[in-house]
Amino acid sequence: MSRVRLRVSHAGPLVSFQDGGRPGHMRFGVSASGPMDRFGLAVANTALGQPTGATGIEVSLGGLVLECREGEVTFAVAGGGFTIDGAGVKSSGWTVRTLHAGETLAIRGGAWGSWAYLAFAGTIEADKWLGHTATHSMSGFGGGTLRSGDLIDISEAQIREDRIGDLPCPAFAKPDGTVHVVIGPQDQHFAPSSVESFLSTPFELTDAFDRMGVRLKGERLELSEALSIPSEPVLRGSVQVAGDGVPTVLLADHQTTGGYPKIATVLSHDVDRLAQMRAKDSLRFTAVDAAQAVALTRAQAQARRAYLEEIAKPRPSLNERLLRENLIGGVVKGDET
Repeated sequence: MSRVRLRVSHAGPLVSFQDGGRPGHMRFGVSASGPMDRFGLAVANTALGQPTGATGIEVSLGGLVLECREGEVTFAVAGGGFTIDGAGVKSSGWTVRTLHAGETLAIRGGAWGSWAYLAFAGTIEADKWLGHTATHSMSGFGGGTLRSGDLIDISEAQIREDRIGDLPCPAFAKPDGTVHVVIGPQDQHFAPSSVESFLSTPFELTDAFDRMGVRLKGERLELSEALSIPSEPVLRGSVQVAGDGVPTVLLADHQTTGGYPKIATVLSHDVDRLAQMRAKDSLRFTAVDAAQAVALTRAQAQARRAYLEEIAKPRPSLNERLLRENLIGGVVKGDET
């Protein structure tokens, strides 16, 4: 094991340290935060043999460029389908590779997705708040956002040759424009036609899109009574509607309480996929009842668990791979030519 030092030569907006978040700490008036795509960070860490919630770097579409000043370390990238350029070798999608002193790693937006996750085989040294490095974008609590010129230190850095290679991206990790919701808890505040429109017409993500949430463009959702309701706790995935009739889906850094009525709540796994969509992408909401929501969520949890268990397995060494291959096309007698 060794120590690695990286220098940030470019960081787009909202590039930050993230870990598994701080569930249960909303009582302090700050949301749990954590990665926008929780599965993406889990994949990057698991591919290196690390805990799913270990500290990584969340990279927005603005990209990230790092220079390795000293040491060497194996890294993994997952999340959106970003473009990775390390030491002059380009790839797209999810991958595990090694960065050496003097080399540069560039991660930029690619074919799909809004967030990529960079994890290292080692411990990223970052500030903590309430025991976590997850960064809350509005307050700055946690590990913090990255800017050009920052230095990143990684202790106990490892080279994991048994992990090197590309990772398959499962279809369930990509957004497909369908978002499952449970209607409510304040659907009674909306005209019946508004609930029908919410489920039958497409919406478009706007560029009012950050870690707090994303405003949608589409049919105006009329309320049937007074706008304000008593302020109450809100959750990631809540779809709240303000007085202008525009729905907003709350995301990782959402406020902890709100007084706007919520027409629906997005299922947890679809929140991750929605967060990977981009401005101007179109989506449709599909309603499920509570029993269906539980069944869908359990099925997705099982699929994610099976995928993580598979990529957690070290890859065979070169010698082991060669031994498994049939390297002889045929057998001939010694006197044959």
